[in-house]
Amino acid sequence: MGQVRVAAVQFAADLDVPGNLATCLRMVDRASAQGASIIVLPEFCNRLSWYEDRASAERHACALDGPFLTAVAARAAAHRVHLKINVTLADGGRITVSSLLYGPDGTLLGRSDKLTLMGAEGDHLDAGAAAGPVVATPHGRLGMYACMEGVTSDVPRDLAVRGAQVLLNSLNSFAVDEASLHVPVRAAENKAWVVAANKVGPLLPAALLPAIAERLGVPPELLDGAGESQIVAPDGTVVAKGPRTGEAVVVADIDPSLADDKTRPDGTDLFASRRPRLYTPIVRPPRPREAPAGAEKLDVAVVRSPGLVRRAADAGAELIVLPELAFGAEADAGAVAAELAAALQGTTAHAVTTARAGSAHAACLVNAGGLAGTQRQLHASARHSGWATEYGERLEVFTLPWGRLVLVTGDDALYPEVFRLAAVADADAVAVPFTPAEDWETALGLPERAAENRLNVVASGPDGGLVLALPADFTLWTAWQGPFEGRISHPLVTRATEPVTVAAVHPAQAVNRLVSKNTDLVGGRPAHAVTALADDAPSGAPR
Repeated sequence: MGQVRVAAVQFAADLDVPGNLATCLRMVDRASAQGASIIVLPEFCNRLSWYEDRASAERHACALDGPFLTAVAARAAAHRVHLKINVTLADGGRITVSSLLYGPDGTLLGRSDKLTLMGAEGDHLDAGAAAGPVVATPHGRLGMYACMEGVTSDVPRDLAVRGAQVLLNSLNSFAVDEASLHVPVRAAENKAWVVAANKVGPLLPAALLPAIAERLGVPPELLDGAGESQIVAPDGTVVAKGPRTGEAVVVADIDPSLADDKTRPDGTDLFASRRPRLYTPIVRPPRPREAPAGAEKLDVAVVRSPGLVRRAADAGAELIVLPELAFGAEADAGAVAAELAAALQGTTAHAVTTARAGSAHAACLVNAGGLAGTQRQLHASARHSGWATEYGERLEVFTLPWGRLVLVTGDDALYPEVFRLAAVADADAVAVPFTPAEDWETALGLPERAAENRLNVVASGPDGGLVLALPADFTLWTAWQGPFEGRISHPLVTRATEPVTVAAVHPAQAVNRLVSKNTDLVGGRPAHAVTALADDAPSGAPR
C-alpha cells in the first residue's frame, strides 16, 4: 500500500450553483497539481444549506446523473484521483446530505448519507437511513462522514470498527472547536487517519447575514466557516492544517497501514479489548431522559494522594477523586474503603479511587459509612494483566443526593462507548481515577467525552487531572447568559495542577442535550445505523 498524498480542500460556497461547481473543479485541479491522490471537499459543495421550503431544497439538490456530479466525476477521472464531495442529493423522493466517493475512472465507489442532521437542516432535508460503506481502495480502506456526524463518536467509531483506516470528514461549520477538538479526537480514539475539509466564508446568504446575525446576537464573522481544514495522524497529531480564513489546499503524505496498529504504549490492543456485547444499549432505539435533574452546582475535588482527602472535604468538596490505585497496587477494596471512610468522618462527601477486588480492578465509591459501591473495570488492560483477570459485565449508576454518578475505572477511560453508556443511562457526572499514557487522553479524549455526552467529568491521575463542567450556555440560537464565542460543544475546563484542586460542576446541565434545534447529542444518536458498535465481528473489520 505505502504512502499516499491526501488533500483537505477548503473554500467558500454561496447560492450560485454553477459558480460553486466551478470552484469545486478549480480546487480539485489545485489539489491534483500538488500531487494528491485522495481529495476531500467540504460539506454542501453545491449550495449554501439555506432553503425557504422543501420544494426549494429539492429544486437545488443534485441528481446522481445530473450536470453537477457528472462534471465532478469527470474531473476525478481526468486527474486519476479518489475524490470525496458532499452535496444535497435528490433521489427517490428523499433529499439527503450525501458524501460521494468517486474513483480514478470517475466511477461512484461509495455513498454515505448524513445520519445526524444539524439544527435547521432537518427542516427540509432527510437523515440517512443506513450506515455508509467502508470502501476498499489501493490507498487503503476509506470511511466517509460529514460535520455533525463527527461531533459525537458514534459514526466515526462505527466506520473504524468496520475497518476504515482513513476517515474522510466534510464540514460546513463555523465552530472553532471542530479543529481544536471534534476533528482530531476521532483520529486519536480510533487510531485512524482523519482528513477533514471545512468551509470558509459566510455559511448563510450574504444578503440576509446582517439581519440574521443581529437577531441571534452573534457577530457576523462568527457565522463564517471556521476553516482550519486538517489531516490528523492516528495518535491525534495534526500533521497539516489550513488557515482560519481563505481558500487552501492542505496536503500531507500518509501511510494508511499505520491505522492497523491499535495498541497503546503498554501493549493493550484497544480494538481487540472492546466489549461489543456491553455496548448494546447504545444501538437500541433512543428514549427521552427519564431521570430527574441533578443539583445546580456541586463542588468537586481532584487530589493527588489519600492524605489530602480530608483537606478536600473540609474545603467543601462533595465528590473527591483520587488517582487509580492511590493506596498502591496491593491494597484491596476493603482496606481502601476503611481508610477513606475514616478520613471522611463527619462529612457527607464521597471519595473515589480504585483497588483490587479479588481478581478484578475496581473503582471504589466510599463515604463516611464505608464502601458505597464498586465498578469493576470492563476492559482488559495489559499493564494490569498480571493480576486483573476478571471484568465487569455492566456499567453501574449510583444515585447520590446531588445526582447520578458513574465510575469509569482506569483504562476504561479510553473507550468512547463507556461514556456513551453513561449518557444513555442518564448519568449527570462521571468520576475517572486513571493513569493516562498518551497526551491525547487528557488533551482531547476526556474533554470530548464530556462534550459529546453532556456529562460532567472529574478525572484524577498521578500527575494531576481535569474537572470538566457543563456550561449553561449550550443550545445554539437560544438566550445565553454570556456571548457566543464560536464553540459548538465544549466543557468548561479546570486543569488540576495543585495537590488539591477544588472546582464546581453542574449536574443539572446534563439534562440539556440539545446542541441546536432538533439535534440531541444523545437522544438523536443514529442507533439504527451504528450497530457494528455492538457486533462481535463487524463486517469488513480486520481480524
